[in-house]
Amino acid sequence: MPFIQVSEIKGVFSPEQKAETASSVQAPINETKLNAFVGKMLGDVGAVASAVNVIVGDRLGLYRALLDGGPQTPQQLAERTGTYERNIREWLANQAASGYVEFDPASGQFNLPAEHAAIFVDENSPVNMCGLFDTLQTLFIDEPVLTESFRSGRGVGWDQHNTALFAATNRFFTPSYKAHLLAEWLPALTGVEEKLRTGARVADVGAGYGTSTQLMAQAFPNSQFAGFDYHAGSVEAAKRSAQAAGLSSRVHFDVASATDFPGGPYDFITCFDCIHDMGDPVGALEHIRRSLTSDGTFMMVEPAAKDRLEDNLNPVGRIFYGISSFICTPASLAQEGAYGLGAQAGVARLTDVLGKAGFEKIRVAAQTPFHLVFEAR
Repeated sequence: MPFIQVSEIKGVFSPEQKAETASSVQAPINETKLNAFVGKMLGDVGAVASAVNVIVGDRLGLYRALLDGGPQTPQQLAERTGTYERNIREWLANQAASGYVEFDPASGQFNLPAEHAAIFVDENSPVNMCGLFDTLQTLFIDEPVLTESFRSGRGVGWDQHNTALFAATNRFFTPSYKAHLLAEWLPALTGVEEKLRTGARVADVGAGYGTSTQLMAQAFPNSQFAGFDYHAGSVEAAKRSAQAAGLSSRVHFDVASATDFPGGPYDFITCFDCIHDMGDPVGALEHIRRSLTSDGTFMMVEPAAKDRLEDNLNPVGRIFYGISSFICTPASLAQEGAYGLGAQAGVARLTDVLGKAGFEKIRVAAQTPFHLVFEAR
């Protein structure tokens, strides 16, 4: 079968097939529109097939080897990585067809551009997406239980997911936190940096693996930090990480929910990408407000979104709605309250829940293409 460009797709159906299909869907078929949509779907299916190859390339260090070694043939890359040449040849062909690597027919070599290495290799790059691919992989694993939750409406708790999700999610968010938390988000808050430098009591609620907590602790050695999460496995991982980083004397992690974490009052409380996952976000935010000192500050980091659905129908919204369908919304529906904010709540809805919790001074202090950062007092 000759190679077909998506732009060349036409004549998908014979006249008889088109008439039969139109009858089955009870609508006339516009073949031009159909062909365009088939082309789009081929691109989407190709992206899914390529996603598995991205995970393999990440696991085997193939991207790193391409970056470090420069342009290479399949044989050279296989020798460099200790892998089997025939598999590598097919993997490289997929990556070239996807536009992820470049291919030079004259030399038979494949190359990873520096710009693409920011996606696949550099763990400190704010656009590294390997953690996102890892996260999406777990959704396929959990599909049966998630499908059932759509029928029942009972939701799926964070702790009910495949355990690979927890480390994958931490890897997904870490590049953004490293890039923006200390350089942009904290400086955008009124008076918070000065308190942290002098010495403040800080609670990071929904801390997960504790990456955000430890980034702040490393930058502000005069402050004390407490990280809370209801998932015991994540708390244990956070404790191990803090100990390895030499932070155990100033950073403590404990199992607790957002509605009952102890130890206040705190000068500064943070929540990173977790309020929308909660069954009772208003109740959680009320407890957070009561746990602050009279002049304390709450920082809430949430996925970036507009208030209207039609304004979120874009590539970023597509990713967040897709993840929210399988992780965020089911997690909320599995908890008491079942609020179901979702990962694309938007400024108006998030401001509303903060207001209902008793916060009076609320503003969006910073924003990235992927995050909204709220300051509330």
